[in-house]
Amino acid sequence: MVSWRLGAELGKSVVYQETNGETRVEIKESVRGQDIFIIQTIPRDVNTAVMELLIMAYALKTACARNIIGVIPYFPYSKQSKMRKRGSIVCKLLASMLAKAGLTHIITMDLHQKEIQGFFSFPVDNLRASPFLLQYIQEEIPNYRNAVIVAKSPDAAKRAQSYAERLRLGLAVIHGEAQCTELDMDDGRHSPPMVKNATVHPGLELPLMMAKEKPPITVVGDVGGRIAIIVDDIIDDVESFVAAAEILKERGAYKIYVMATHGILSADAPRLIEESSIDEVVVTNTVPHEVQKLQCPKIKTVDISLILSEAIRRIHNGESMAYLFRNITVDD
Repeated sequence: MVSWRLGAELGKSVVYQETNGETRVEIKESVRGQDIFIIQTIPRDVNTAVMELLIMAYALKTACARNIIGVIPYFPYSKQSKMRKRGSIVCKLLASMLAKAGLTHIITMDLHQKEIQGFFSFPVDNLRASPFLLQYIQEEIPNYRNAVIVAKSPDAAKRAQSYAERLRLGLAVIHGEAQCTELDMDDGRHSPPMVKNATVHPGLELPLMMAKEKPPITVVGDVGGRIAIIVDDIIDDVESFVAAAEILKERGAYKIYVMATHGILSADAPRLIEESSIDEVVVTNTVPHEVQKLQCPKIKTVDISLILSEAIRRIHNGESMAYLFRNITVDD
């Protein structure tokens, strides 16, 4: 779709797996002194896709390509962008690997955390899918003026507020939802573990941090007799969305939509959506999900190839990217 919009032919290359599982990439034409755009969507096998991208970038670097730009609509490992106990910031590792392989620029969409751009030593254009989703709401949801934008947790409130302000709609936030969010995970601040009979400096009494206790589930905002539109950046395991839909139904919402940029929809997500109170799940095509759509007719797709094509054209021609970020604020 991107190459069709640009009126360009796909480059000639071959990517395949050896019998021993190794990835092999062969470039079948000269790329010397050219700008090369590698479009890599992330399928189910994330690690294989990452290796294909790394090996192809290195092959192009070896073949003397002038610039190697990775077009990665959904950036993998973006949820692993913070230190967790004795883990690692895998997203930073991947950024370093891409730079080492030869990438000179990245085009992506709706990074899970905007701060991820700081992991890279080269330019990153973090495009937004919200204009396409806002257009879908206005054109495809009947009587959307009677809708309310919902954040399924306080963490998603900024995104929901952005949608609500642009559509001139009300805002609701679900608070106290039973879920394991990033902020609730053990991040290692209690390590090393306490040792019995350990020597403590006399007079050193650190204040004790009180343990968190989730309040009862409440919905801040009125959803009674309204259309509820839950917005987020990623929909992967859908249990939290299904639970949010049940709560909104109990509070009087008569129709429930879920909108997200990246529809990963892992495991039993299609079945759970089909059996839930959710009326429609709207995602963009940053991640392939044709199989999930066959399993669940409630899943709808919004095409974002237009903005990716325009970004590629502008970068290749040395034009400003500011047009693609019109009215985008820091909180978007």
